Amino acid sequence: MLNSTIFSSLQSATQGSGFAPAKASQAAYTQDKLTIAQSILLEPFGLQLQALPQLIAEIKRHQVDEADVYFQYTRSESWSLEEGIVKTGSFSIDQGAGIRAVSGEKTAFAYTDDISWASLLDAAHTVRAIGSAGKQAKVNLKKAKLAKSRDLYNSLDPIASLGSAEKIELLGKVEALAKAKDARIKQVMASLGTEYDVVLVARADGVMAADVRPLIRLSVSVIAESGDRRETGSSGGGGRFGLAYFDDALITHYVDEAVQSALINLEARPAPAGEMSVVLGKGWPGILLHEAIGHGLEGDFNRKGSSAFAGMIGKRVAAKGVTVLDDGTLSDRRGSLNIDDEGNASQRNVLIEDGILKGYIQDSMNARLMGVSPTGNGRRESYAHVPMPRMTNTYMLAGDKDPQEVIASLKRGLYASNFGGGQVDITSGKFVFSASLAYWVENGKIQYPVKGATIIGSGPECLKKVSLIGNDLALDSGVGTCGKDGQSVPVGVGQPTLRIDGLTVGGTA
Repeated sequence: MLNSTIFSSLQSATQGSGFAPAKASQAAYTQDKLTIAQSILLEPFGLQLQALPQLIAEIKRHQVDEADVYFQYTRSESWSLEEGIVKTGSFSIDQGAGIRAVSGEKTAFAYTDDISWASLLDAAHTVRAIGSAGKQAKVNLKKAKLAKSRDLYNSLDPIASLGSAEKIELLGKVEALAKAKDARIKQVMASLGTEYDVVLVARADGVMAADVRPLIRLSVSVIAESGDRRETGSSGGGGRFGLAYFDDALITHYVDEAVQSALINLEARPAPAGEMSVVLGKGWPGILLHEAIGHGLEGDFNRKGSSAFAGMIGKRVAAKGVTVLDDGTLSDRRGSLNIDDEGNASQRNVLIEDGILKGYIQDSMNARLMGVSPTGNGRRESYAHVPMPRMTNTYMLAGDKDPQEVIASLKRGLYASNFGGGQVDITSGKFVFSASLAYWVENGKIQYPVKGATIIGSGPECLKKVSLIGNDLALDSGVGTCGKDGQSVPVGVGQPTLRIDGLTVGGTA
């Protein structure tokens, strides 16, 4: 249980702290998460919350700009099935603490999987070496404060929400449904992943924050054969739920999508190549927005001047009607967070509004160096990694056009309704993406599916070439994972159907 002394101190510290009108609820959210975090991350090692400011004080004996301690406990499980056989099953537990000191734009970081006072103290002494010794002989402990927080998802353990036999049965159901759809479906692969993540953050400004993050994902892949042709199709989804989320209707929907994609690709012709107008479908095609524009709006790249968007705030960077957000406050979404990994509450950040660049995605260090406020986007893969500015759920708002009208506007062009992989150069903004499901359109009508299409362009330039925006905004189904500097974090993407003119399509025709 949470120690009553520190609990009362944290309660009183929230009075007059400038919290939003819902501060009582926010305080309750934080207290609830702190109770869970202390019971899992501290008490088994004989530690209490009130010891953490003392740890921070050891770092602050040298002059540093920022310091924090990040505890994490992660329990994960995965199952995969192929050809009716459970091919893999794994279960893991990882826990530890990362301790950081920041001086100017330099960061010292140490981590340990031994959550003992001796190990934590040793890490604190190591990282404080980055600061100037002797300049803060007297250390004033900051009064403990509750972090602002949200309550976007349940603090449940999704691994325990379904038994092992039921999980295997769920995967078997996926395979049976897929093979029953069409005789051309020759192989089915299904996987189920669950994660229970508990984090605790203590900062040099006295703020304490915690979060309990469930995460689930179901993936479906099929191989269809006809004659000498073999094509694949995939689908899936998830979010911050228990496994009851995957009911029969949703499983059937995933299977239908995967099977339909594979069968359509069996009929696909080589994709034409050249410069043309392209219509992007709703939902997951927002991955292009994430890669081509989102990374370029992260604070570290812009502070260093290496992004194509550096120094562009207040200037037009996109066509009128283009509004792009990064929003970590959406309930139950894969990319959402109650707090980021620096203890800041997640936010709904408008990055581009009606074509005008409004701001960047910020963590604490880059925000301080750029003279702005953090945006709740300080994220890290685990306690063994330093935080950096990362996206949460990034999407473009809807316009006023019927999606069928957007497709019908094409005289000759490509309609890409789903994407595979891609890459982007942050400095130039140039990107390359492969379409996993696409169609050739002439005179406003879909003619036939195509394969081998790649979309080539420049993020800053393609935003200016958006000519029509559909009214059908959709977010992806909950499958996104973003990589940056060797770290991976769960994210979400989304967009409405939209038309972009003057893109280069690399094809096989």
